[in-house]
Amino acid sequence: MYRPIAHADVHNKTVLVRADLNVPLAEGRVTNAARLHRLAPGLLALLDRGAKVVLLSHFARPKGKVVKEMSLAPVAAALGPILARRLDFVPDLSGAKVKQAVRSLEPGQIVMLENLRFHPGEEANDPAFAQDLAALGDLYVNDAFSAAHRAHASTHALAKLLPAYAGDLMGAELQALESALSTPDRPVMAVVGGAKVSTKLDLLFNLISKVEFLVVGGGMANTFLHAQGIDIGASLHEPDLAARALEILERAQALGCQFILPCDAAFAPALTQGEAAQTGDISALPHDQMILDFGPKSVQSILDILPTIKTLIWNGPLGAFEFPPFAKATNALAHCVGALTRAGDLKSVAGGGDTVAALDQAGVLGDLTYVSTAGGAFLEWMEGRELPGVAVLNPL
Repeated sequence: MYRPIAHADVHNKTVLVRADLNVPLAEGRVTNAARLHRLAPGLLALLDRGAKVVLLSHFARPKGKVVKEMSLAPVAAALGPILARRLDFVPDLSGAKVKQAVRSLEPGQIVMLENLRFHPGEEANDPAFAQDLAALGDLYVNDAFSAAHRAHASTHALAKLLPAYAGDLMGAELQALESALSTPDRPVMAVVGGAKVSTKLDLLFNLISKVEFLVVGGGMANTFLHAQGIDIGASLHEPDLAARALEILERAQALGCQFILPCDAAFAPALTQGEAAQTGDISALPHDQMILDFGPKSVQSILDILPTIKTLIWNGPLGAFEFPPFAKATNALAHCVGALTRAGDLKSVAGGGDTVAALDQAGVLGDLTYVSTAGGAFLEWMEGRELPGVAVLNPL
């Protein structure tokens, strides 16, 4: 485990906090402040302990150039009221104005700098840019797990130049993932969905060696069905990955991992708003139909296993949940997972943008043990990869 900032003496110290403030904006206003609300308690804890906080973050993809529409100014305007503190914004990353703003901080005060990706050295992991940032502070805190899979100047090079700590959010994320994958209560079930097997091959190969049950949904499931010679009609799939799919299935069987695919489905001729769903066994799927969700028998088979499960990891919906006729399986699974977690019978960890949206739609987002807002970092951790922004932090 990595040193938590809670163990550090931060009084009267300038603390550089790498956060993820990449929140949705529309017409210059933050439209979803959930990420800011999750960050706020950790920042307030530092401020209450007398730290001088310098907040660093990327936003969007300006590709090393100043893009006015990608400024962090609107985010600073939204975060200040959430903290109930004055939060000054400096529209730069270096120079006299930045140095003056940081020097003028008193214990318990906070300032935010401009979008890190306005500087070409950020994504290049440039040591010189990291040196400029390091000169501003005494300690470094990474509280942006969602950016920890990138070796950028603010997540990697900078952490080598100052005493480096894990922030409260980072620590909670690492603890949740460690307990779900490395030292879980067993048996463990993983639910993995998504459109393409090609994006999650490494994940599947890693999970079959770590879990007792692996449920595969979304368009990914179609590729596995096709690989087994099942007629999947007009369903989305990747025929060129049939051999790899069979390899995963054989490997899962050898390792004693029960690989769960749908035996029935909700289907339609197209995925469009207002399209009515039919249900039936996959073995009798009409040639012009698309599999768009698990059917009731398939869902029930998972719900029957869930009460025996102690740990669940979830990344990706079972079907096209954005369309009501094809959200039933994901909603049923979400409600069951939420109920078992609330009862204390299940430890549940979920992550990924679509997963978070599906859980929110089902009304159980707050019921799971831990829900990660990270996308790529969550996925790479589940794949068993070392994340550069985590590995570089000072261990306990």
